[in-house]
Amino acid sequence: MGERIDVLRLGHRKGRDPRITTHLALVARAMGADRFLLGGDEDEKMFENVRSVESRFGQAMDLEYLASPMGWLRTFARKDAGDGQPGTVVHLTMYGLPHREAIPHIRRDRPITVVVGGAKVPPEAFSLAHHNVSVGQQPHSEVAALALFLDAWTEGAGLDRRFDAPKLVIHPSARGKSVTEEE
Repeated sequence: MGERIDVLRLGHRKGRDPRITTHLALVARAMGADRFLLGGDEDEKMFENVRSVESRFGQAMDLEYLASPMGWLRTFARKDAGDGQPGTVVHLTMYGLPHREAIPHIRRDRPITVVVGGAKVPPEAFSLAHHNVSVGQQPHSEVAALALFLDAWTEGAGLDRRFDAPKLVIHPSARGKSVTEEE
């Protein structure tokens, strides 16, 4: 699938956002992200919920809390994506350029961080982003925006990902549930 894909959730509020942030992490996992980074309130319970899914359906990505997400993003965008070179920052916002138009112009030879904001996105996120990208110019769910962007970015390959050490494997079925337990 190419270079590493990180998803950074900015502005998580522990008392208000646990369900939406958990869904962002699960979409990131299912659609091919390598790492989910959490900015805002530290929320170990949210991470436990994602780890619970991974314990049953297989390990797929790293989870990390960032005490200073904007500092981390500055470093990633300008200096070091983990290898001494800057990475590519894509900020999902309904104010951005349409994702289908933007994706061909986004570098694929560097690690990418997809930024998904919360209630208040710091203005600096817009300027740090190499690409401000939308999946429509109407209010909508950030979970849907992330899913649509990652599906287009991975050209559908994110959904074909294999997960390490699953205990449960779901098999496609036109009717009913088909699940096997792995040893």
